[in-house]
Amino acid sequence: MLTIQDISFAYETQPVLKNISFSIHKGQHIALIGASGCGKSTLLKIIYGLLQAQEGALFWENKELLGPLYNLVPGHENMKYLSQGFELQPYRSVAENIGQYLSNFESELKQGRVDELLEIVEMSEFSDEKVENLSGGQKQRVALARALAKKPELLLLDEPFHNIDNFRRSSLRRNLFRYLKRNTITSITATHDKTDILSFTDEAIVIKQGEILTKKDTVQLYQNPPNYYVASLFGEVNEIPRSSFDDTSDHTTVLVYPHEVKIDADSKHKARVKNSYFQGSHYLIEAVFNNTIIFFEHSSRLHAPEMIGITVSKKVLSRIQ
Repeated sequence: MLTIQDISFAYETQPVLKNISFSIHKGQHIALIGASGCGKSTLLKIIYGLLQAQEGALFWENKELLGPLYNLVPGHENMKYLSQGFELQPYRSVAENIGQYLSNFESELKQGRVDELLEIVEMSEFSDEKVENLSGGQKQRVALARALAKKPELLLLDEPFHNIDNFRRSSLRRNLFRYLKRNTITSITATHDKTDILSFTDEAIVIKQGEILTKKDTVQLYQNPPNYYVASLFGEVNEIPRSSFDDTSDHTTVLVYPHEVKIDADSKHKARVKNSYFQGSHYLIEAVFNNTIIFFEHSSRLHAPEMIGITVSKKVLSRIQ
């Protein structure tokens, strides 16, 4: 178990993290989410031991984790931190980078391990290629394989897929998290990508301006976001007065995702189409509803200034901030 107790950190006089506390059980996969600059990367560096917290304490399996003021070599042996900088050796091959910290005493076992990791990150055909000749996305995959090489107990990932091509990103995610679950490796992923969050994490920790807003089951957090900030981390979201749909005097704000707004020709609630954006499987429709811009999804293109009826389910309307 990882336990964080009242961690605070500042760069010179600028506070970055304030009284951060949470715990993570072995084998859990946690998303660390929040707007850019909220302190996600800083928190990962503190956990790994690259930065020294000014206040608070950290524990792994009841053993206190000490920062760089107490360790000659920053970092913890049972953890791996994958930063956005990769930190690979450019003039060595992909296989040499991955196997850099593996024992040379049993060469066949080492080679088998390297081959396994190359397959996980889909880089087998580049085994002998020098890292300097790789693209940014390929380097990121090599860095990920190297981080997994010695089977860490805790893997800290900072935007691990942001350089990966879209067509390969999904399979790489599946390969990685399948491997982590199979080997009971705990992970914390700092990310802006809602697919990373929704598909592969058990819980999400939301940070805003250096403070934790909530730590909750990922699905529950998505389905019942406590405020607009949290909902917006999952993509487009509409903030609409409840009275706009149920004809009451209740002006409480309701958070509605685009896919939850439905077209209903019989609805008396009308919106004026402004733009249609092709999204592949659907169109994202921008419309004006009660003098407010809203977004919703539809199977076909709608044309401005068409007037359409829209509706939202009672279940969604009960989602009050």
